[in-house]
Amino acid sequence: MGSIAAESTTVESTDGVKLHTRLFKASDPAPDNLALVLVHPYSVLGGFQGLLRGIATGLAERGYHAITFDMRGAGRSTGRASLTGFSEVNDVMAVCKWVTDTLNPSGIVLVGSSAGAPIAGSAADKINEVVAYVSIGYPFGMTASILFGRHHQNILKSEKPKLFIMGTRDGFTSVKQLENKLKSSKGRTETQLIDGVGHFQMEGPAFDNQMVGFIVDFIKSLPQKKVGESGL
Repeated sequence: MGSIAAESTTVESTDGVKLHTRLFKASDPAPDNLALVLVHPYSVLGGFQGLLRGIATGLAERGYHAITFDMRGAGRSTGRASLTGFSEVNDVMAVCKWVTDTLNPSGIVLVGSSAGAPIAGSAADKINEVVAYVSIGYPFGMTASILFGRHHQNILKSEKPKLFIMGTRDGFTSVKQLENKLKSSKGRTETQLIDGVGHFQMEGPAFDNQMVGFIVDFIKSLPQKKVGESGL
């Protein structure tokens, strides 16, 4: 990976916060013309868009426009990060609007990593253009739920297709906790478990290619429907 050049821009969030955004443009776009918006890990613990550069580059090389951005208070964005991630949902919505207006994709797939997963999950049904959702290490566990528990139902009640990727040794969520949570998930819900891998290990660059593979396979399995149509 690494042959794709990123274009930088600034997107304004709903309350005037300026979000540093990067577009990894596919040189040979896939026929389905989907764009992927990637939401980085917890800003409060140092999360920023650079952590998703490898995945974004890999997706662009596979024919998908990929967009990363620093949420409020992270990286080169203005504003202040929130503890629970609800202010950041507005950031996801603003970037998706920019993607729609700028690229005019057939739809958007949201990809959230770690704490970015609950934030992206809460945005999914607020954005008509979002046709599917991918989680990388969703923190469903008890301790993480103190901060992110109020996000859970927002993605679980969504009818949009969902893919949950997790290592079997994730320190925040056990396999059993994931399975129990997903019992109430509506619509198409799939999991990809990586045996023996921990939460932060899976976020590292060594697993970028595998994440790209899971995401692309999931995208290719989606029915070809226009934005706004039900039954995805």
